[in-house]
Amino acid sequence: MSQKVPVTRTDFDRYLVPSYAPSRIVPVRGRGSRVWDQQGHELIDFGGGIAVTGLGHAHPALVAAITEQANTLWHASNLFTNEPALRLARKLVEATFADKVFFANSGAEANEAAFKLGRRYGANTGGENKYEIVSAINSFHGRTLFTVNVTGQAKYSSGFGPRIEGVRHVAFNDIAALEAAVGPNTCAVVIEPIQGESGVIPADPAYLKRARELCDANKALLIFDEVQTGMGRIGKLFAYEHYGVVPDVLTSAKSLGNGFPIGAMLTTDAIAGHFTPGTHGSTYGGNPLGCAAAEVALDIINSPEVLEGIPARHERFMQRLEKMAKDYGVFSQVRGMGLLIGAVLSSQWQGQAADFVRACEDQDLLILQAGPNVLRFAPSLIIDFTDIDEGLDRLERAIKSYIGAHESATA
Repeated sequence: MSQKVPVTRTDFDRYLVPSYAPSRIVPVRGRGSRVWDQQGHELIDFGGGIAVTGLGHAHPALVAAITEQANTLWHASNLFTNEPALRLARKLVEATFADKVFFANSGAEANEAAFKLGRRYGANTGGENKYEIVSAINSFHGRTLFTVNVTGQAKYSSGFGPRIEGVRHVAFNDIAALEAAVGPNTCAVVIEPIQGESGVIPADPAYLKRARELCDANKALLIFDEVQTGMGRIGKLFAYEHYGVVPDVLTSAKSLGNGFPIGAMLTTDAIAGHFTPGTHGSTYGGNPLGCAAAEVALDIINSPEVLEGIPARHERFMQRLEKMAKDYGVFSQVRGMGLLIGAVLSSQWQGQAADFVRACEDQDLLILQAGPNVLRFAPSLIIDFTDIDEGLDRLERAIKSYIGAHESATA
C-alpha cells in the first residue's frame, strides 16, 4: 500500500511547476461550506473552489455516487460509450435547448471543442474564409493555445508565439462595436453572460439579443460560455434562461461535476452534425466517474429546492455587502446575479483585491478576486444562512483590520 509522506506548503515550491502562487493554506478536509487546513483551522468557504463546489464539499449524495461508480467501472475510453455518460447527456438535453452533448474534462476543453465546431461549421457552410471568431475584451475562455487567443486579455496569450488568426475582440456590452465586427466571414460569436474573471460584469439583455440577431443574419454560431454562470450559479440552471436568448452552442464545467473534472459542450442536431467521427475527441471525456458525479449534481441543482433558494441567499449577501460599502467606504459597487457576486473596490483601495483576500484568510474566510479591483463571492448554492452570516462577520472583521493596518502604516 502506498505510504503517505508528510508534506507542507513549501513542497509546492520545491516540486511543482511555478505556474501558480497558491495561498499558504493547505486545505485537507471539507464539509458543506467549511474547510479545515493542516493545522485544524476551520474556514468558511465563499469561493467554492472558483465557483465549482455548487453543492459544497463532500456532499453525501455525490460521495455515494462516486463511490458506487468507482466500485464498478472507472474508464472505458471513447472506443465505447458508458451508462453514466448516456444518462447525463439525456438529462442535459431534456433540461436545455440542446439536442446533443460532447463531454470533455474542463471548461477550457469544452470551449476548445466549441471554437473548433464553430470553425468547422463555418468552413462547411460558408467556405474557407468563414473562420473569424468575435469575442469580448476582458473575456476569459481557458488556457489552451486556442482559448487564450479567443480570451480578450493579452496577458494570457502573450509570449506563446504567433497569435491564432481570425479572432477579433470588441468591447463588452458595446452593441455598435459588435455590429461593426460581425460580418459574412464570422463563424462564431462567443460571449460570457456574466464576465467572471474580469470583475463579475453582467451582459446587458439588449447586447445579447443583438448578438443573436447578428449571428442569425450572418449565419454564424452564437456560443455562450457558461462555465462559470451555469449549473444554477445565477439562480437558473443556465444564464441564457434568465436572458431569454438561446445560443447555438453552450459550454459548461466547474459546478457540473461539483469538483470532479468534467466539461460539456451542448448544441443542436443540425450543428452537431458538423463533427463527424475523427474530427474531435477526448480519451477521458465522458468518463464514467465524472459523469456519475455530474448526473447527481445536475439532479440536485436542477430542483426547485435549490434554485428557489438562491434569491434569498443573494439578498443576504447583497444587503450586508452594501452596508459594508456604506459603513467603511471600501466598495463603490456591489453587482452580480444569484451567487456570483462582485464587490468593486472604491478608488482608495483600487489594485488591492489580493491583499483583501489575504486579510480574509487571516480571519478564516476564503473569498476570490476578479481582477485587481473586485472581490468575488461564489459560495455553495445551498450554503446555510448561518454560514453566510458568520462568513460576512469575518469579512467585516477583515475589512476593519486591513483598513486599520493601512491607516496606521500611513499615519
